[in-house]
Amino acid sequence: MTVMKAQQPRSKAVSTLPGIDEVFEKKLEELVIVLSAGQGAKSQVYDEILSLVERGLIRIALKRNKNVKSAAASYLGINRNTFQKKMTALGIPCRKTK
Repeated sequence: MTVMKAQQPRSKAVSTLPGIDEVFEKKLEELVIVLSAGQGAKSQVYDEILSLVERGLIRIALKRNKNVKSAAASYLGINRNTFQKKMTALGIPCRKTK
């Protein structure tokens, strides 16, 4: 019999920042309102929000790591191959800085 451990939050730093959840949720709600306007019976809001967040995180990680994908992936705490697949899926080019 396998005993599963309860998942712990990845970082306690975020939960210690006062009001960060509220600020993020307010901005997220604004995005949801814009994205859901005029949508039909089946909304794509969830997928669109995830794509926006992933795209933003990948761009930030690349900027902070001078477009070095392995360093950017490590910065985000994901595998380099996963990072590359997400870049491709989201249509994010990577240019080496000089």
